[in-house]
Amino acid sequence: MFEIVFLGTSASAPSIHRGLTAQVVMHDEFRFLIDCGEGTQRQIMRSGLGFKRLNRILITHGHLDHILGLGGLLSTFSRWETIDGLEIYAGRQALERIRDLIFGVVLRGARPPLEIRLIEVKEGVIFEKGDFSISAFPVLHRGADNFGYLFEEKPRRPFLPEKAEELQIPPGPWRRDLVKGQAVTLPDGRQIFPDQVLGPERPGTRLVHIGDVGEVDNLIPVVRNADAMVIEATYLYEDLAMAQEFGHLTAYQAAQLAARAGVKNLILTHVSRRYRERDIAAEARSVFPNTVVARDFDAFQIKREECIKVKIASEKE
Repeated sequence: MFEIVFLGTSASAPSIHRGLTAQVVMHDEFRFLIDCGEGTQRQIMRSGLGFKRLNRILITHGHLDHILGLGGLLSTFSRWETIDGLEIYAGRQALERIRDLIFGVVLRGARPPLEIRLIEVKEGVIFEKGDFSISAFPVLHRGADNFGYLFEEKPRRPFLPEKAEELQIPPGPWRRDLVKGQAVTLPDGRQIFPDQVLGPERPGTRLVHIGDVGEVDNLIPVVRNADAMVIEATYLYEDLAMAQEFGHLTAYQAAQLAARAGVKNLILTHVSRRYRERDIAAEARSVFPNTVVARDFDAFQIKREECIKVKIASEKE
């Protein structure tokens, strides 16, 4: 299971109800901040998430509305929070801009108060730990080195408790080891193998996050059958020409991608303040009914074929 909390959901500039883009994805003890628009550190505090273990940041691209918050966040980390190091993942061009921001503006030649690692993102797996991985994939926006991120649990074989009961396997370390795929010897001397209590392999949960993007045809293989897809919906279809000019999507196009790729749940973000939320939702749902438009501080649990809203923003539009 993954959980995603939306800290900012506005496109280009903040509105009264929406901050600039930033999301936190969580899995077990791991936290990943995706993008860091201006004001993100305040949104983190308002959300109740706090800064602990928020030491990995994934940047989709180097436009200012996605990275300006890094300066303030780093200042907070260096003065008030106990974080041993900070890892920032981004494409080459975005890293150049981030390096200028951090070392040329925030630090201005001073020694960093914590270890800062700038990690260049290339297509493929960029992080892997335990039962999940994160992969980067290229997206087409203005300029080069724009990336989306796929959070994916490894396939697993479910434990069948009814089989364990039939075999009279007592609760405890024996069942735990069998779940891990290890054969066990029971107290009565019998040897039990994983195949006796594990079902067929099932794919893990897949959460796809896409930032700014202007074309979607190349994304279908990546997002196919995702349990949830987060993607921009900056424009309505009536302004398709403007969306194409600036390398963005309409809500209609985002919904078409979800429908064509068999996505289970669609979450729209990065919305322009020129539109009403209900109009964005209506346009997308006319193509893909299982659509929500995220608000700041909305939180969702992403499970196999499920997207459960666990926290609802109080602001109204």
